[in-house]
Amino acid sequence: MQNLYDEVRSLDERCYREFALSEEVLMEHAANGMNSYIRHHFSKNSSVIVVCGGGNNGADGIALARQLHGDFDLSIYYVKEPASKMALLQEKRAKAVGVKECLEIKKCSVLVDAIVGTGFKGEFNPQIKKLIQELNNSTAFKIACDVPSCGFMADVTLTMGALKKSMFLDGAKDALGDIKVIDLGISRKIYELKSNSKLLDIDDIKLPFREKKDAHKGSFGHLGVASGSKGGASILSASSALRFGAGLVTLVGFKKEQIPYSIMYSHKLAVNTTALALGMGLGDGFSDKELEMFLDNSLALVGDADIFNMPILSKILKRKNVVLTPHAKEFVALLKHTKLADISVEELQKNRFKYVEIFTKKYPEITLLLKGANVIIAKDEMLYVNPHGTSALSKGGSGDVLSGLVGALLAQGYDTIDAAINASLAHTLLAQNYKGSDFSLMPEDLIKGICDL
Repeated sequence: MQNLYDEVRSLDERCYREFALSEEVLMEHAANGMNSYIRHHFSKNSSVIVVCGGGNNGADGIALARQLHGDFDLSIYYVKEPASKMALLQEKRAKAVGVKECLEIKKCSVLVDAIVGTGFKGEFNPQIKKLIQELNNSTAFKIACDVPSCGFMADVTLTMGALKKSMFLDGAKDALGDIKVIDLGISRKIYELKSNSKLLDIDDIKLPFREKKDAHKGSFGHLGVASGSKGGASILSASSALRFGAGLVTLVGFKKEQIPYSIMYSHKLAVNTTALALGMGLGDGFSDKELEMFLDNSLALVGDADIFNMPILSKILKRKNVVLTPHAKEFVALLKHTKLADISVEELQKNRFKYVEIFTKKYPEITLLLKGANVIIAKDEMLYVNPHGTSALSKGGSGDVLSGLVGALLAQGYDTIDAAINASLAHTLLAQNYKGSDFSLMPEDLIKGICDL
């Protein structure tokens, strides 16, 4: 896991205060990190244009240009004249060594976006918007300095010091490309401070391998899956749960046609049930009173899909050991139901971290797994981001498989936050491992792929 931060200015200021590292020293290291990346990936004499704004992000770019000058066909395109103290200093140095300025964006091997950084607020004027489009249309390899300027589509983002939460909003995923952190003259272990927000790595996954040899099917839990009028969704969840290690899985409700032979069915919960999955394909298959019978216990529960628009949601929110797995539209409904916010999906997507934190502050016992291009998993004051999802998962039924994975781990005794984290990582890893075209992935392919984890 890697730390995530709302902002890193305070970390920079700590460097000035505690380590006697000035703003100028940090900037030189930022430029040197970008310099090293370009030298490693491109041959000398490659053509490079650094597009600079007037602030400190532009100053980073000017410092980079000076460091590359002499070994590369290097020029600076100024979007705005240098204005900040550091930009003016870096411009003076660049001119002294002979860095040249260009007045138009020509064909080149590398484009570096150093127009604005994280401190920029507002919108670009039409001229800069047009320039950004011109940069995006270029065939050059595109590098963003710290963060992409608004609208810029980077192949790689070289971010300074530490990872910022804002880089993992869903809308930013296409713009950032690969993300690499540049050290600022000291190890990240020293630069960074404790954070309750984490970025998950694939290597963080802990699969439910069976180490105990003296075991039987009852040793690995029994998941009860509510099966309503839309039976296909519950069958997908049940199938993924069984494949992911649950010892027993029972569809609870009314018998469906073509239930896999390995999955049981019943009209009521079995007495040895260890976890519940509720919501996938419920439709109108149960009355409110029938649904309440699922909650006459203290079992761990994963809730999804139809549950977010049903009155029983209020009772689920009062339980412990609950994982809720909404997508954006369902989370908006959840926020409205809890009277925490009445917002659009568009507003949520711009402020996903904000609304997740609002929800978990009111419901600290609930584990929330907000699906999306970057999955957010949160409980109480801890927040985790899984950035490994792909658009291949944008297919009906993928979420039902995820709920089954969560349910399987709950049934096997994982606590709610570990169940959500490991199920989410497994879900995204299954999509990455799929060998077919990204548009062809079926939920059944995910379930089959569990064998190869």
